[in-house]
Amino acid sequence: MKASLPSTNPIDPAALALRQFRVVFNAVRTHFRQVETDTGLGGAQVWALSLIRQHPGLGVGEIATRMDIHQSTASNLIKVLLKKELITMLKSEQDKRVVELRVTPEGKKALKKMPGPFEGVLPDALRQLDDATLNNLNRDLAKLVVLLAADDEAGNIPLAHL
Repeated sequence: MKASLPSTNPIDPAALALRQFRVVFNAVRTHFRQVETDTGLGGAQVWALSLIRQHPGLGVGEIATRMDIHQSTASNLIKVLLKKELITMLKSEQDKRVVELRVTPEGKKALKKMPGPFEGVLPDALRQLDDATLNNLNRDLAKLVVLLAADDEAGNIPLAHL
């Protein structure tokens, strides 16, 4: 059998970039599917649940800030976790206007089924990049966002919801 020689045709840079986006999106989608299979929860729900476990007493606004999502999106995530009885919501002892979220034993069981990363594979991978790489990536992606004439508000939607 004859060995094939490497192609001498240069790869179109746009096609290469598209291929890499496909690889990234596929990795993210595969991770979220596995999360849902393992826990019965969506990726964003798992991330919110893990934040509440790490920081008992966290409020909805703090969840939104830590996940970099809109407060209404965080509120919807919390409603689902409450309905599934994975968290509790109690008024603060110090200030009755403030609610504190805590993970229930059932919520802890759900998280044990999930090895992580709870925030998702993409945020985890991005945090592993050095600052220079992240700065270049952010600059270059900003150019792409402009060319796409994309809605900046889409940046507040968790990837698990896309």
